[in-house]
Amino acid sequence: MNARWPHMMKADTAAQYCDMARSAFIGEVANGRLPVPVSLGGRDHWFRPALDKALAILAGEADIPEYRKELNERYG
Repeated sequence: MNARWPHMMKADTAAQYCDMARSAFIGEVANGRLPVPVSLGGRDHWFRPALDKALAILAGEADIPEYRKELNERYG
C-alpha cells in the first residue's frame, strides 16, 4: 500500500492519506495532533513516516514521547 503514497506529501495528498478533508487535516496540524510540514522545494510537505507515527499514537498503538507528556502536563 505504501507504494501508492509518496514519502513526502503536500497537504491535499497528506489529507487523503489520513482519509480526511483538507480543512480537517490542517485543523489537526494546527491543534498539534498531527505533525507540522517541512519545506521542500519552497512548498510545505508532510513526511509520511511522521504521519504514521502520529496516527499510531492517536490510535493508542505507540507511546507518547516523554517531551509531549511533559508538555501535556504543563499546558494541557
